[in-house]
Amino acid sequence: MATKTHLSTRPVHPVSVGTRMLQGAGIAFLLIVVFLLGVKNPNPAWGKFWMIKPLLVVPIAGAAGGVFYYLMDHLRYQGGWKKIAALVLGLLGYLFVLWIGTVLGLNGTLWN
Repeated sequence: MATKTHLSTRPVHPVSVGTRMLQGAGIAFLLIVVFLLGVKNPNPAWGKFWMIKPLLVVPIAGAAGGVFYYLMDHLRYQGGWKKIAALVLGLLGYLFVLWIGTVLGLNGTLWN
């Protein structure tokens, strides 16, 4: 007679990478839209469609930040101080990537 064991383990990633990417891109898109709506009189030298570059680059950077946050999950589920460190590193990494994406997206227009 064989002994059966029922092992139950928690998944390391309870949320998929695609979900984290969409969350990161969505937050970045909302932030850049709010920032761009404040521009009342854009410089005519920027061209007619100057908003397209930041509206594409910043959400892509936000999605990359979401991937970084996703990669911190293995530390987050170890508990203790590692959970706090993963949360802080994940948020700082997301904010850094979002900042770099904003600089790259607004380069040549609002960011000189």
